[in-house]
Amino acid sequence: MSVDPLRGLMRVYVSRPVPRTVWRSLAGAFEVVVHPSERPPARDELLRAVAGSAGLVTTLGDRVDAELLDGAGSALRVVANYAAGYDNVDLKAASARGVLVTTTPDVLTRATAELTMALVLALLRRVAEGDRLIRSRAAWVWAPTFMLGTGLAGRTLGIVGLGRIGRCVAGLAEAFGMRVVHTSRSGGAPLAELLREADVVSLHCPLTPETYHLIDEAALGAMRSDAVLVNTSRGAVVDEGALAHALRHGVIAGAALDVFEREPSVNSTLLELENVVLAPHLGSATVEAREAMGMLCVEALRDVLIEGRVPRHALNPEARAAA
Repeated sequence: MSVDPLRGLMRVYVSRPVPRTVWRSLAGAFEVVVHPSERPPARDELLRAVAGSAGLVTTLGDRVDAELLDGAGSALRVVANYAAGYDNVDLKAASARGVLVTTTPDVLTRATAELTMALVLALLRRVAEGDRLIRSRAAWVWAPTFMLGTGLAGRTLGIVGLGRIGRCVAGLAEAFGMRVVHTSRSGGAPLAELLREADVVSLHCPLTPETYHLIDEAALGAMRSDAVLVNTSRGAVVDEGALAHALRHGVIAGAALDVFEREPSVNSTLLELENVVLAPHLGSATVEAREAMGMLCVEALRDVLIEGRVPRHALNPEARAAA
């Protein structure tokens, strides 16, 4: 295990820069190596950098698989994923190696829910489209029929996945006067019924083999032609090619996306369409949420490497027995 020879601290590798408060907490407890750029490290660079680490702080852009876990070596005890989800982590491989994996739930719920409503408003009230018009320096003048959008009151919001974020979105939508229906593993309306009924379909489900391309050509075809789709969950829940085709040909009226199937790459057709609002994965991008996420990662690292206990947000607590 790599230990700072001067301070006797265990080595932790962090794959992206973190907020200053998080950095200070990490540096006070561990020998910390941080990738210096917001751009992800190349795979070979990442494999070299994790060697000898007792803990890793990873992001959704880092593939944490058997190769990476073995590259870190036998010293590795915990992977703190800087996200609420963990579809980038091979949980089975981590458990087999006695490596605990944690995420950062709860603290980003409100931020992501607020962004969801911001995207809904930007799309239905044509905010982003209007911004592009102004910046293009094209001539325009106010008129009773100019750039009409639609309001939220009385509209039906269909929530796919009624977890923490989905429930928070529901509360915000109801404050705008929307009627909310939902579908989830625990109940609600059937997905087909929700797609037929909703003015706005908002995705809040995790990415699993069951939800991969959940919104495909058939699902888009089941939506109303005046309905819109909003995705702040995971990009691959939506078949991006099918969505681009549906938007171009009027199958649905619009879409607002914060996540993408091959992020950060975006389907080129989506970039050409006016009825699309695109954001660069801003769901949790508030100072408060990102700091809180980081501090949960610090907490997990301290729990495992200093206190010798299973963190409260461990996904695989049984891994401790395999260590």
